[in-house]
Amino acid sequence: MRAIAASCAIVLAVLPAVAMANPNRDPSRGAERQAARVESGRRLFQRCAGCHAVGPNAANGFGPQLNGVIGRKVGSVPGYAYSPALRASTLVWDERTLAAFIRDSDKVIPGNKMRFFSFMSEKQALEIVAFLAASAPPPGVKAGASRP
Repeated sequence: MRAIAASCAIVLAVLPAVAMANPNRDPSRGAERQAARVESGRRLFQRCAGCHAVGPNAANGFGPQLNGVIGRKVGSVPGYAYSPALRASTLVWDERTLAAFIRDSDKVIPGNKMRFFSFMSEKQALEIVAFLAASAPPPGVKAGASRP
């Protein structure tokens, strides 16, 4: 019995290395898939663009601008009039929380004022989040600044 357990342990320890050494594995495919997710998210973000902006000239509008949203405390963009629920939140946006908020904002933070009835799938919400993450400002540029 010990011999079988030892053999299983060796196989389990070696499998990740074998998978990584697979000569048929193309590392560019992961980058291609991520680029496709970001592009799909860019297209889907058009549903959000009536209220939110992202990019070098993004400003607060009906909703806050979303530059650098991943890793930012909820309700913290200067110059935007957040609901009391968002101002009181202690959450920090990460990919999963933001995707859940996009799908059902009131379930994630009850009492917020965002109303978006998109009937969006989890995959689509995660693609929007991938686009927002890829659109983050470069290091040294303050995320969340409002234009005058």
